[in-house]
Amino acid sequence: MLDLRLLRENPEATQALLDRRHSGYDIQPLLNLDRQVRQWEQERTQLQARSNEIGRTVGQKMREGADPKSEEIAALREEGNQLKQQIADLEQQERQVRSELESTLLTLPNLPDESVPLGSSEDDNREIHRWGDDRIREGEFAPHWEIGERLGLFDFERSTRIAQSRFVTLLGAGAALERALIAFMLDRQTAAGYTEVAPPYLVNSTSLTASGQLPKFSEESFRCDRDDLWLIPTAEVPLTSLYRDEILSADQLPLRYCAYTPCFRREAGSYGRDTRGLIRLHQFNKVELYQFVHPDHSDAAHQQLLADAEAILQALELPYRTIELCTGDMGFSAQKTYDIEVWLPSAGRYREISSCSNCGDFQARRANIRFKEAGQKGTQFVHTLNGSGLAVGRTMAAVLENYQQPDGSVRVPEALQPYLRQTVIGRP
Repeated sequence: MLDLRLLRENPEATQALLDRRHSGYDIQPLLNLDRQVRQWEQERTQLQARSNEIGRTVGQKMREGADPKSEEIAALREEGNQLKQQIADLEQQERQVRSELESTLLTLPNLPDESVPLGSSEDDNREIHRWGDDRIREGEFAPHWEIGERLGLFDFERSTRIAQSRFVTLLGAGAALERALIAFMLDRQTAAGYTEVAPPYLVNSTSLTASGQLPKFSEESFRCDRDDLWLIPTAEVPLTSLYRDEILSADQLPLRYCAYTPCFRREAGSYGRDTRGLIRLHQFNKVELYQFVHPDHSDAAHQQLLADAEAILQALELPYRTIELCTGDMGFSAQKTYDIEVWLPSAGRYREISSCSNCGDFQARRANIRFKEAGQKGTQFVHTLNGSGLAVGRTMAAVLENYQQPDGSVRVPEALQPYLRQTVIGRP
């Protein structure tokens, strides 16, 4: 959530930053609501002051022996009653408009960092670097879904019968490979200093609001209608709310967590895209990285988070590239984002496997997570950062495609061999 004071005091600069997102957001209606709330708040304060003054006057006159039934006392009490009604009416109007103001504020995305490249779509993203050999060998690469189905690693047809399209059932070595990837990623990230968390997979609406999924992305999430619970679209959601409504001490920071969870997304805007394979499913597994940091260390933490995610691909020896998203392609809660894209040789292109974002104090304001410096009276909002470390299904797709062998088998990356306890999958 944006700082309302920032919008109030710097409306032109704030609007200019929002315009860099090509989002079409106009802050003027919000400023009008804020102006109305403050006007009514001022009026209410003045009326309350007069009401208090009347109460003191009546009390003073009664102590001085005035007749409680005198015209003067009756007139003061009548004025006091009228003021109480006016105050009650103003309070109701103020509550309604304040609620509308807060709801409107929740719809505004984060402001992009000044360093984020300008652009309106993914075509304007900026490549930072590449790692590994992504040279295409013509005709040698089958897509991962063909490899997996041929080797009996997963079954899409029966999954559609069990649920619907865009679900997968992993079988045999496929299930073992998924489990090995999860364990490998968690071991690497805990060794890098992250504390492992196993959070709830169902969260309440307040948690989704805190991380930025609500109200904007309600159609993208699966909801349990009988309860105020939603299936998580990412572990970022429960991790954001670990310290919701708490005040931390500065010496507790940074707090670094990693979590494996299944993730559930409707993929409502992806009709007709990636209809085959593991790239875009309604249910998928992911290892998430999350940090709560001091604002002064925010940029450095972002670079470290990115390096921790990239380290998984390097250990698996999977070619990838890292790009910086432009202003028009960033997620709602992010002020700066790097995407890591892994090489899929069957398509001859890179595909996103991790998105590493610095959200500044945007999520912390929504979740009311603050910290206090020793010896100081006030508090500050923490900065939050998140990134996939990594999306497990997409990592499996990349392993199957990049490690496929001419005889139809798949070589197991050396880093995974201790987990899978085999060197080849599907040797004839």
